[in-house]
Amino acid sequence: MKRIGFIGVGIMGKSMVRNLMKQGYEVSIYARTKEKVVDVLEEGAIWCDSIAECSKGQDAVLTIVGYPKDVEEVYFAETGILANANPGTYVIDMTTSTPKLAAKIYETAKEKGIIALDAPVTGGDTGAKAGTLAILVGSDKDAFDACHPIFEAMGKNIVYMGHAGMGQHAKMANQIAIAGTIAGVTECLVYAKNVGLDPQTLLGAISTGAAGSFQMTNVVPRVLDGDLAPGFFMKHFIKDMAIASEEAKDHNTTLDILDHVLAIYKELEEKGLGDLGTQGLIKHYEE
Repeated sequence: MKRIGFIGVGIMGKSMVRNLMKQGYEVSIYARTKEKVVDVLEEGAIWCDSIAECSKGQDAVLTIVGYPKDVEEVYFAETGILANANPGTYVIDMTTSTPKLAAKIYETAKEKGIIALDAPVTGGDTGAKAGTLAILVGSDKDAFDACHPIFEAMGKNIVYMGHAGMGQHAKMANQIAIAGTIAGVTECLVYAKNVGLDPQTLLGAISTGAAGSFQMTNVVPRVLDGDLAPGFFMKHFIKDMAIASEEAKDHNTTLDILDHVLAIYKELEEKGLGDLGTQGLIKHYEE
C-alpha cells in the first residue's frame, strides 16, 4: 500500500501526514481550510477539494477529526468516504470516537467490500511529531496485519485490541486513567505552591519516583512555564470523558473520579476555556 488519503489535518494530523510521507507514502489530504495546511502541501502532500476526491483510488483512507458527529458525516454522507472509496480500500478512523459508531462503520463498510478499522491514538502532539504514538486497533486481525506498516510510520506501540470497536474501548480506558492522573499532578502543584515548596525543585525530586508519569514529565513543565496552549484541546478531552462515562453506564460501571474530573472540566469550558490544553485544569485551582 502506497497511496493514502488523509482527512483531518489538525495539530496531530499534520505530524502524522509528515511521518507517512517520510516513509514514502503518497499522501493526499483534505481539510476544511486549505490555508491551514499550506505547510504540509509545500512539503509534498497532495491537496483534494473534497472528501470524495480524497477517498477515491486510495489504498487506505485515514481520518482524525474532532467529534463523533464529524466522524459520522465524514463516513456516511453522500460525499463521504463509504460512498466513494473503492472496494478493497482500508478505512482507518483514528479519531477518539464511540465504540458503537466504530462498529457501525465496520458493518456498513463490509457491505461495500471496504475494510474498516478503528485505531485511536494516544501520545499527544509530542508523540505525533516524534512518530511514537500508541495506536489501539479494533477490527479483523488480518486487517490489522495488512495495515501494520502504515501504523509503524506513525507510532511505536501498536496493539491489536480485538474486534471492531475495541480500539475505541481501549482509548476510553486510557482517557479514564489520564483524567485521574492529570487531576492528581495539578493538585500536587497547587499544594506545593500553597505550602511554600519550589515547584521546579519538587518536580525534579518526585518525577522519577513512584509519582512519575507522562503527565508529570510532559504536562507539569508546561504548567510551570505558564504554557496552557493545546497539545490536546480541553474541549476534546471533555468529549472523550463524556463518551467514557456513557459507555461505563451502559456496562453498569461507576467511575467516580472520572465523573468528578469531567464536571470540573465542563465548568471551565462554560467559562470559555475549552480551547486551552488539558493542563488548563490548573485554572480551576487558581480561582
